[in-house]
Amino acid sequence: MESIYLSGGDIAVLVLHGFTGSPLSVAPWAQSLHDQGFTVCAPRLTGHGTDWRDLNATTWADWYASAEKAFLELTAKHERVFVAGFSAGGALALRLAQIRGSEMEGLILLNASIYDERKVFWLLPILSRLIPSLPAGTSDISIPNPPKHGYDRLPLRALNSLRKLWANVEENLYLIDLPVLVAYSLNDHVVNPLCSETIIENIFSENVRELIFEESFHNVALDREATILFDVSGEFIRDVLTGDFSEGPEFDERDLINAEFESIVAGLSLDQATPNTYLDQLDHHDPEGFIEPNPTIGPLSRWGRWTLIGVICGPLYMLGVLVTGVDPIGLGGWPGLIAFGTGAVGIARRLIRPEDDFEDGAVL
Repeated sequence: MESIYLSGGDIAVLVLHGFTGSPLSVAPWAQSLHDQGFTVCAPRLTGHGTDWRDLNATTWADWYASAEKAFLELTAKHERVFVAGFSAGGALALRLAQIRGSEMEGLILLNASIYDERKVFWLLPILSRLIPSLPAGTSDISIPNPPKHGYDRLPLRALNSLRKLWANVEENLYLIDLPVLVAYSLNDHVVNPLCSETIIENIFSENVRELIFEESFHNVALDREATILFDVSGEFIRDVLTGDFSEGPEFDERDLINAEFESIVAGLSLDQATPNTYLDQLDHHDPEGFIEPNPTIGPLSRWGRWTLIGVICGPLYMLGVLVTGVDPIGLGGWPGLIAFGTGAVGIARRLIRPEDDFEDGAVL
């Protein structure tokens, strides 16, 4: 599907689709905003809406260039422009705001992705060089028989580039100071809802609205609660334009300090009948008797053991195939190379964050 452009009023909205998707995935959202009186543009990002191989030949810089080009075309004709982004389109919207935030009125983010902590993503730098794509699976929509709106293959080189966009966006969230509507699904099986919480906690916007979907999955614009998304999006835009954006209740600074003090005191035991209270420990504290801890490294976790096995057994497997000529599974030395690469990535990660590869020693 090609780009969508719906001419309307003086206020314009740029709507960005997600990774491997197309404007079809946000078409109902775009149409609803147009029906509410706005000019709407939903561009087809470079490499999308054709063939997954085309996407593998691009990087996130190409997708951003498509979004920025459409944004500049809107700002050339409209004084006030909003940007909405779905999934990876949300990451692009955030990046656009980090660079051109002074030229836009506000952001609408729908299940925006800014990171993915699943371990398979650690292997992308290696896998993307060995395998061009993987099956994409079914659409993450709760209603039956949803329309096809993206590729059925997941291009790994492009996905690896998306990781670089995420890192860039997350690192610079503090640059966002626009009014923002953050909408996300609790049952999203593509993007962790914690991405939206991270955005809310790290942007510097004074005006932030949060919209949570309980019945829809990833693509809300094609799911059960689409109407809620459409209505709240329009209401958000109108409130920003009129200055009626709710900033939430005001708090007296002294009340906040008192509340924090009461919270601290509530955790202390002042009962003199207690043989060893917190205050008693402070009273008998001997700074000179302090013994510096000598932490020991705990046992390797299951993931740590597998990385070690991969680094050791991978080269042995390749050597065995090369020397003996015996190929047990008919793939040559590739399994050994992949095992070694996986183990190497795990060890590199352990060197950077060693605490993640050991058990905490807790016993339940």
